[in-house]
Amino acid sequence: MSDPYWMSVTALIPQLRGYAIALTRSSSEADDLVQEALTRAWRFRSGYTPGTNLKAWLYKILRNCFHTETASRRATVQDVDGRLAAQLTCGPEQDWFMQYRDLLSAMTHMTPPCREALLLVVASGLSYEEAATVSGCAVGTMKSRVNRARSQLSKLLGSEPKVAPQPRHIAPPPHR
Repeated sequence: MSDPYWMSVTALIPQLRGYAIALTRSSSEADDLVQEALTRAWRFRSGYTPGTNLKAWLYKILRNCFHTETASRRATVQDVDGRLAAQLTCGPEQDWFMQYRDLLSAMTHMTPPCREALLLVVASGLSYEEAATVSGCAVGTMKSRVNRARSQLSKLLGSEPKVAPQPRHIAPPPHR
């Protein structure tokens, strides 16, 4: 583990965890996801080319792990009506938590490509180029997705600038 490559990997763990939390919306699931991603990175370390973007490589592994896990969950019974989830939650105690909850809720209504782009670029701090590499798309496409994601999020959170309605001038009836 004295290899500088793996020292770089350990330095990226907090960033990977932040991205995993945003994807899973659960810190315990995020920890499991990061562990799985790091295990795969170690198992397939021969697939990494030294000198290329290690951060993007790890993010792509983590993203693929998430999508693999999500696909396998579809085969299990879901809590469709939310009864079980409602029993496991407690009321918010701080304003920031309520805002965070609203943000997460709004993000569930975004299109998956836009949500992913926003998480990669804004939340995880990847450059457009790195995020495009992770997502397997062109840099221009990534920029467009981030722009659309920001617009969608503004609309969903109700924070887009509102234009005040202009009063309509009604002409008085002519005098006879």
